[in-house]
Amino acid sequence: MRILLVEDESELARWLTRSLARHGGFVADWADDAELAERRMAVEEFDAIVLDLGLPGMDGHTFLARLRARDDRTPVLVLTARDSLVERIDTLHKGADDFLRKPFIIEELEARLVALVRRSRGRDHPRLSLGDLVLDTAAQRFLAGGQPLALSPREFAVLKVLIQKSGEPVSKQQILDRISPDDREINLEAIEVLVHRLRKKLVNTGACIETLRGMGYCLEPAREV
Repeated sequence: MRILLVEDESELARWLTRSLARHGGFVADWADDAELAERRMAVEEFDAIVLDLGLPGMDGHTFLARLRARDDRTPVLVLTARDSLVERIDTLHKGADDFLRKPFIIEELEARLVALVRRSRGRDHPRLSLGDLVLDTAAQRFLAGGQPLALSPREFAVLKVLIQKSGEPVSKQQILDRISPDDREINLEAIEVLVHRLRKKLVNTGACIETLRGMGYCLEPAREV
């Protein structure tokens, strides 16, 4: 899951990016002001945004209003030190999806982000599951028919991206952008190898990875033979 963190406090931002990667396997990219965040949103795709309202220059309220004005529906979780009812109602009207008051624990932030992304998928994606394949987000493992599916850390990361986008095409570059940026041995060719391995492991799970020419890969229900 790829997150855009919009936060001007550098110490907090560094802690968040490290903690999200270590605890939940998130890839968190950091923008320290709203103008930079807007430029990144124009050319990159994120699964959710974690937004601080008290930003220098363009504040978080303005950033959020502009995001929704151009019909960008990326889920937004607002971090705030002020948790008044009036402020929450105002920010919800401007397009926020959830709030988390500072200080907070990282486990709650992770759980809220997973829930936001799940809800944003709508009725077609009510759970992170397909066929007998289920992503246990709490234990960070896949189950097939109720039993743990043996996957390497890299295979797990790729399959997690695909199930979060199940039914939708995902390019190799999008997969690469969403798995650990610290793994320098991962490249586009390595993604092909990992998908090849995953196809073998998904046999009899009710899920399969289809190749969509010119678009990438798509996790779909397995076709009955």
